[in-house]
Amino acid sequence: MLAPVRRVLVRQVRATFNDQSKGEKPVPASDEALFPRGSVIRRVHGDVTSMMVGGIAALLTQMLHPKALGGVWDHSDVHEDMLGRLRRTARFIARTTFGHRDAALEAIGKVKRIHEQVSGTLPDGTAYRATDPRLLAWVHVAGAVNFLDGWRRYAEPRMSRADQDTYFAESGEIARMLDADPVPRTRAEAERLIAEFRADLRADERTRAFRDLVLAARAPSIAEAPVQRLLMNAAVDLMPGFAREMHGLSRPALQTLVRGATYGIARTIRWAFAGEQYRKPH
Repeated sequence: MLAPVRRVLVRQVRATFNDQSKGEKPVPASDEALFPRGSVIRRVHGDVTSMMVGGIAALLTQMLHPKALGGVWDHSDVHEDMLGRLRRTARFIARTTFGHRDAALEAIGKVKRIHEQVSGTLPDGTAYRATDPRLLAWVHVAGAVNFLDGWRRYAEPRMSRADQDTYFAESGEIARMLDADPVPRTRAEAERLIAEFRADLRADERTRAFRDLVLAARAPSIAEAPVQRLLMNAAVDLMPGFAREMHGLSRPALQTLVRGATYGIARTIRWAFAGEQYRKPH
């Protein structure tokens, strides 16, 4: 009786994350991935809803660094295709977490080649380049913290500190392959690094424009619009307090409702994918 409902949900999620016009299909989990089945990173990255919420929160946090924003603003199609950017990020994470190690290394190599072509000058005259190890470190740590906190809020609120440290150690392996430096190996190191970066962050007209691009992105369909709006609110709620304040945002007025509804969606999607084998973390 419930099988058709499961199939519809699975099909909808796959359509959201895979560009069918390009023939994209879900990344299958491999026993020869960079990370073994049962690893913490596969547990965290395998949850659709918390990764969506964490991904939006991560992007908004990352773009508070003017050099990170400059690279995206000047060298991507984010103005016309925000969904495409989020899809590409999700696909990179899937390939490097679950895919065969050859596919993962290929994805990392592709990103490094793209980074080599990204450089420019900020409005204040400051030069930037995407291969800057410290800039890559910021992008990594801001992403990792939000992804992990999304998982903790909507899937595993009692996650041990040891497992949180393991997540930073494992996700840091990808960051180091991308030449990021420094790369935190524990939650405490990650929090210290974010504190160090606070002095480099800026909020201005361009960050506000980017914020609005993200939060006002058009949903793939009218039917998906309410869910997208909910997840956007959940992402704003999840962001580190300083990042939310810098963006001029506040927690959702109905915070309890937003969290409860998002948790409900997370549980429903996990139920829908319970019989699927392509992304099993264990």
